[in-house]
Amino acid sequence: MALTSIAFAGRVILNPLFRTVAQAKSQEAFLGVVLLTVLSMSFMTEGLGLSNTLGAFLAGVLLSETKYRYQIEADIAPFRGILLGLFFVTVGFEIDLGLIASNLPLVGSLVAMILLIKTSVLSALSKAFGLSWSNSIQTGLILSQGGEFAFVAFGLARSLGILDPATTKLLLTSVALTMAITPTLSSVGSTIAKKMEEESDVTHYLGQDSEANEIRESNDFAVVVGYGKVGRLVCELLDKKFYKYVGLEINPNRAIEARNKGLPVFYGDIGRPEVAEAFGVEKANAVILTISDKAETNRAVIALRRAFPNKKIFARAADADHAERLQRTLDVIAMVPVVPEDSILLSLPFGGAVLRSLGAAQEEVNAILENTRKDILTSRNKCGYNEKDLVLTQLGIQIDDDS
Repeated sequence: MALTSIAFAGRVILNPLFRTVAQAKSQEAFLGVVLLTVLSMSFMTEGLGLSNTLGAFLAGVLLSETKYRYQIEADIAPFRGILLGLFFVTVGFEIDLGLIASNLPLVGSLVAMILLIKTSVLSALSKAFGLSWSNSIQTGLILSQGGEFAFVAFGLARSLGILDPATTKLLLTSVALTMAITPTLSSVGSTIAKKMEEESDVTHYLGQDSEANEIRESNDFAVVVGYGKVGRLVCELLDKKFYKYVGLEINPNRAIEARNKGLPVFYGDIGRPEVAEAFGVEKANAVILTISDKAETNRAVIALRRAFPNKKIFARAADADHAERLQRTLDVIAMVPVVPEDSILLSLPFGGAVLRSLGAAQEEVNAILENTRKDILTSRNKCGYNEKDLVLTQLGIQIDDDS
């Protein structure tokens, strides 16, 4: 009853409170209210005889359901890595090596049971929701570890006298071990999934398997044509929005490589009417052409517009004149996402326009694009680039190493 009252009060109070603070246009005040909410919830649940960790968890749930969740996520981003690091340090402290040594068969059995049950259940659920067996098994293995809420639940059970301290320590150690071996399980899942994909027959690559059929039978998907760097970016953005898509790539090597990763990318030429019909283009919400070749783009657009006069089509144009001609003569939403193609960051607005057209909220699109931009910069910085040099390169400015 107490938790229900707190949750209800939080839903009623938080949105007006954050709206008032947002009007002050102070990032410090906004962040302060976020921290105040978390601390208040923790102290409140502790005062009710419950775990303060449970209060922090409940505060996170309530904050994630406000309309300001994207701004909250952006404000706490600088602290997220530190806080996650501290959390996993505390998880490591829960591993009692002496307890493991003295109760190795029992601890091993508990760890194996947790992993086996969660992998089986999650794999079955993933398959029931339409994923392929390879992706289902990979998903089950990646998510098979015990969850963070186990620490809250077992701690609460100990404080209420439901579990004795020795049993609680045994369970917490077992859960912590399942979390510690997650990277290994992830690698094993990827290896198994890749092996299963590679052993599939030719229908797996031509869009004639159950996964492709299920996407085509739905009424809420997009068709992405071309799986180069821009096409890959568009597909990643659609994945982040959990939007179904079918990818078509005329380069068989690219199609096979993507399909072996479990992605819904198939070999096919969208310019052929029978291919467009086979992949259910008439039912798609939009067709997104990311082909870099100007002539191929024109051929595909003409074929699609002839077969589907009212279909919403996005096209990657070679230049401003090409975009203007496509828009004027073929009623296509055309953009010049990037010059040259290697400058993937400047392709983000193209992907953002696609998400907005498919119904995503502007603030959600902005958050997805910002996170993607940071991911790209982080991965490139690891390779020895810095953000200033990347921006100059994207603008076509050559950097002289001797200057």
